[in-house]
Amino acid sequence: MLTFFSVVVAAVIFEYSNGFHDAANAIATVVSTRVLTPRKAIAMAAFFNLTGALLGGAVASTIGKGLVDTNVVTMSTVLCAVIAAFAWNIATWWFGLPSSSSHALIGGLCGAALAAARGNWSVIKWNAGVWPKVIVPMVTSPFAGFIFGGLLMFLLFVTLHRFTPHFVHSLFGKLQIFSAAWMAHSHGTNDAQKTMGIITLALFTGTKAGSFDHLPDWLNFLKTPVFALPVWVTILCAATMAVGTAAGGWRIIRTLGHSMVKLQPVHGFAAETSAAVIIQAASYYGIPLSTTHVISTSIMGVGAVKRFSGMKWRVVERIIWAWLFTLPASGLIGYALARAAAAL
Repeated sequence: MLTFFSVVVAAVIFEYSNGFHDAANAIATVVSTRVLTPRKAIAMAAFFNLTGALLGGAVASTIGKGLVDTNVVTMSTVLCAVIAAFAWNIATWWFGLPSSSSHALIGGLCGAALAAARGNWSVIKWNAGVWPKVIVPMVTSPFAGFIFGGLLMFLLFVTLHRFTPHFVHSLFGKLQIFSAAWMAHSHGTNDAQKTMGIITLALFTGTKAGSFDHLPDWLNFLKTPVFALPVWVTILCAATMAVGTAAGGWRIIRTLGHSMVKLQPVHGFAAETSAAVIIQAASYYGIPLSTTHVISTSIMGVGAVKRFSGMKWRVVERIIWAWLFTLPASGLIGYALARAAAAL
């Protein structure tokens, strides 16, 4: 029982870190274009992250039962996975790198499950889960963000070239508030669901193992004989994500909103709208997408159309390296933690 509460505490801390780590996903552009003050932008992102997190459950099901064989998963396995993801989140946040919290959690879970299975790779659901819902989207979603962001920006240029800069700036200064809100909402529908899946996996594992059999009646809500999202888990994770978002993530906001390319409201609108569409579609199909990848490449696509030479490609290169290392690094951390736990 102590291990379960440790899982919940660790998951809540991870969700909180996910909130401030990924706050930049929703508000970096709206802050950098000065459409909203940082305080107002974070408050808006927190609210719409909350509304998004309360909807859906397909992504949570993918994380909880679609990536690894639940028969080898124990409470300790889940705890090691969450700690591994949190460790990678903090490391990349410290260096201001917008890496993927989603991939950190997935890598930690796969690495810990692999250790629990003593190196048996068959416990990872490659064909049904990891390959189609993690690896393929990891490659295609950044391209989609770059292409859609660039295409929308090009169409806006063609449509708006007859209007004065003052009119365009004024119009998209208002429209960007809506695009940023939609981006925050779509972020909640995808990212908050992942921790919900992890906690539900811990409940399901504990119920199968009989960990909750001797609990008093008032704790019967912990028993989860089938994998289904409990309402209290949804509310807990949604609220934690919102609080974490409200804490802000200024290091990453500076990287996305200022270091890659200088943005104006029309550029922010194009990037946020493109990313929100892609993320919302992925959430519908239960794909645990990297919202960080999508918004980052959408900004790159918009910036490349604006002025290709204006992109700071050295910053982009650092971000790409962080993306590439996230899955294997968090997986290795999760594996090492699970092996160490087994040796105790």
